[in-house]
Amino acid sequence: MNFYKHAPKLATMLSYIFKRLGGMLPLLLGITLISFAMMHLAPGEPSVVGNEFNPKVSAEDIERLRSYYGLDKPLYEQYWQWLQRLAVLDFGNSFSADSRPVLDKIIERLPVTIWINALAMLLILVLAIPIGVISAMHQNSWLDRGLTVLVFLGFAIPSFWLGLLLMIGLGVNIHLLPISGIHDYNWQQMGWWQQQMDFFQHLILPVIVAAIGGIAGMSRFMRAGMLNVIRSDYITTARAMGISESRVRYRLALKNAMLPIITLLGLSIPGLIGGSVIVEQLFSIPGMGLLFYEAVMARDYPLVMGITVMGAILTLLGNLIADIAYVWANPRLRHRQ
Repeated sequence: MNFYKHAPKLATMLSYIFKRLGGMLPLLLGITLISFAMMHLAPGEPSVVGNEFNPKVSAEDIERLRSYYGLDKPLYEQYWQWLQRLAVLDFGNSFSADSRPVLDKIIERLPVTIWINALAMLLILVLAIPIGVISAMHQNSWLDRGLTVLVFLGFAIPSFWLGLLLMIGLGVNIHLLPISGIHDYNWQQMGWWQQQMDFFQHLILPVIVAAIGGIAGMSRFMRAGMLNVIRSDYITTARAMGISESRVRYRLALKNAMLPIITLLGLSIPGLIGGSVIVEQLFSIPGMGLLFYEAVMARDYPLVMGITVMGAILTLLGNLIADIAYVWANPRLRHRQ
């Protein structure tokens, strides 16, 4: 009986999801086309980078390299061949010396990046939501002003500078935490439990650096959303009906104030790649961010495009998840789909 009651809502939601998935395909195609064109318009080619000052490499050698990589063909033909391979999930081989498949390199580096950003997102939620709620509940007080100052410091501090300070203070001076890599030098000789502890100890500083800016931004959104909700008419009505203040704040107001946070969480998914470049470069962590940086510096076109496609898919899926969660959390929007 309950199934038939909720069947229309489920059908509407499924229709909305399939419609959005269908709209993602041309958008993904446009993203790859623009990325492919911009990457090839940038100065330098794999056949030239590293060889321009080498007297042993002649112009004929460079032309042979261009032909080997297929860079002597027109740009539209290169893109069409790459698109045909992508259709069968073949990202091609890297232009680096090992010539490994791009997909293998991405799969190898992806787990550590997911760990860093998942833990950073958890830390953001655990700290940002209470900070935003406390600031809203004590608006214009000394507590609110103090938290505002801390938040703006979080906005202002460059992540690489904060990372260097933490490395010097907690790693070099007092040797409390490791400052580079994801494993200690004697990791292979450790037991399983010690290996896991060592791995997470190496992630503490990168996670803190990755989360600082997010905590600052998310707490401001939470504060603004909470202030907007507690001034609403239905909150005034609930208080007039004698509902306790704690229930009004933390059951009625907090639920609706979380709606913008849901959207931000969905849009934060692309940070699994893009936001990790600085952190992984700073702490020498072999993740997707460092891999992307190395690929750009080496003009490794297949690897750059493979990571770009992954980032585009994460972005589109993040938007879809955010929209679905938003519609699910806000009953008023369900009837508009």
